[in-house]
Amino acid sequence: MKIDTTNINRIHELLITDIQRRLFKQYNARKDEFNITDEDYDTQNTLLYSEVHKCNTLNDVNELVCSYQDLFDTYDDCNVFTLDGTMNYVFKLLR
Repeated sequence: MKIDTTNINRIHELLITDIQRRLFKQYNARKDEFNITDEDYDTQNTLLYSEVHKCNTLNDVNELVCSYQDLFDTYDDCNVFTLDGTMNYVFKLLR
């Protein structure tokens, strides 16, 4: 399902914000455990921006979310890996 061009920028912003928040949470939780540096975090953010801006369809968003599966760890997040779950995830972000 192609995302309408009038909505795509807003969805990109929301995806970046949400996944960045999840990355930061994981970064802080594992900082001492794996000796992760700020540079590693910056690199992850750069990759995230690049990957999000390639998302033009719901399937692209689903593939993006699946590539960040370790960030979706709660029971409520488990459904996000299906197309229906990804669509509901995007709707939840739009609220």
